Amino acid sequence: MTVLPGSLTGVPQYDLIVIGGGINGAAIAREAALHGHSVLLLEREDLCSGTSAAATRLIHGGLRYLEYAEFGLVYESLREREYLLRMAGHLVTPIPIYIPAYAGARRARWQISLGLSLYDTLSWRKSLPWHKSLSGEQMREALPGLLTDGLRGGAFYYDAQVTWPERLVVELCADAAQNGAIIRTHTPVTQVIAEGGQVRGVEYRDAGETRRAAASVVVNAAGPWVDRIAAGHATRRLIGGTRGSHLVIRPVAGLPEVALYVEAVSDGRPFFIVPWNGLLLIGTTDVRFDGDPANVSVTDAERRWLIDETQRLFPQAEGIEQAICYGYSGIRPLPFRSQGTPGSITRRHLVHAHTRVEGLFSIIGGKLTTHRALAEDVLRAIRPRLPHPVRRAGSADRALTGTLDANERSELEVEITARSDAALAQRLLDVYGATAAELIELASDSSELGMVLGPQSEVLVAELEHAFAAQWARTITDFLQRRCMSGLAADRGLRDAEYAASWLVRLGRLERDEALGQLESYRAWLRRHRPGPQPSHRHPCPRA
Repeated sequence: MTVLPGSLTGVPQYDLIVIGGGINGAAIAREAALHGHSVLLLEREDLCSGTSAAATRLIHGGLRYLEYAEFGLVYESLREREYLLRMAGHLVTPIPIYIPAYAGARRARWQISLGLSLYDTLSWRKSLPWHKSLSGEQMREALPGLLTDGLRGGAFYYDAQVTWPERLVVELCADAAQNGAIIRTHTPVTQVIAEGGQVRGVEYRDAGETRRAAASVVVNAAGPWVDRIAAGHATRRLIGGTRGSHLVIRPVAGLPEVALYVEAVSDGRPFFIVPWNGLLLIGTTDVRFDGDPANVSVTDAERRWLIDETQRLFPQAEGIEQAICYGYSGIRPLPFRSQGTPGSITRRHLVHAHTRVEGLFSIIGGKLTTHRALAEDVLRAIRPRLPHPVRRAGSADRALTGTLDANERSELEVEITARSDAALAQRLLDVYGATAAELIELASDSSELGMVLGPQSEVLVAELEHAFAAQWARTITDFLQRRCMSGLAADRGLRDAEYAASWLVRLGRLERDEALGQLESYRAWLRRHRPGPQPSHRHPCPRA
């Protein structure tokens, strides 16, 4: 029997406390809950509000990792890609990608072909087609406007895209919660409590109050904040983060409508140009970073690099800079290395067991693609310190809550269209998958919930109510950026933000002053991520 220190007597006790609500923390909480363990997940801001939302939104094996002989990581990633295509097919879909090969480039045409052949071999049981080598003429036909000087040919292959990693994290947490896990957002951990060299629990802030929870195992999955959480309990620095930045632009004449994986002429770094959400996503960079991860944003140098390299590849494209909607950045929580290029730092995840405090584990690295495999590795590492599992069925053959196969989606689309319209049905299914049925039922319960937020909005009031009642949203930013996803459109959902503020008062979820404060916070958040002046739409928040 565990004897708790006096400060933890009488507080809730769990088998496991997970710190961090990004993709890693959510996956760990789900895996442990599926095995029947009692789990508490604490997130300082909102689910998927940090690194997990700042990726290139691809589920991929990592072609570039082959250059560093990371064959095990590539194999694991490609295996997990197949899992996600099956078990989260409403969020993860195949995407064709072209790779041009130029004379004098760092990666010759034969190297690209060899790398893709190895890529195919490492995923030999995959459902996606194998790659094809293309001649220069075939590349020019496929990609009109592509730079032809020195073009030697290229290749075409398939990976996968996760349009909304935010929704992926929410669904992982939903599955964890259905299996007994407690999920708390906007609850920063202020202290990991230890006694006699053994972790005993955590202290955290919730709604302005200090609270405590007890557990004999604490997993620190705080991403770039791992060292802050482990302060006083670690013998060395664990995280040496690098900044990855992206630009989101409107479609531009002369730019492709298909995905490309290309090499920068200035430094040989690869980056992607990817169709996404009706826009184009360009990135990513890879720059060492030692500042506050909460204040990261696209730098002028990164912005210039991404624009110039894209313009070089498509010299006839005009107005790329003027087409920028916004940019975003995140910090990769990679292992600390004092030397070497950022690209050479392994992307393989590590489960670090602290020696100074037994029962405390910190997660280093990880990525969207391998979150489930990471969670399995974590559970293996901590299992000796957990009670005997109630169940042994984990996530390997378990679909996410919103997963639909093609027939189920077609049937649900017909049902929703009959009760609303085709455009709404398409959007709800793309964002929520099977959960769209719950939203339509909720919308049918009340004339208010069946309305859209406001003129020209596509978002149902039912989505707002559901996000706050059932999916841990506590702010307007949470709702727009990580629940209904309208905050990632070209206009960042600014009009919807003002409508949402009004409805949150009307629904009794917020007081008027709090709603107005959240609206201003959202506008301030946008100013950090969107170049140029902010548009203004005034829809006064009604009095409570």
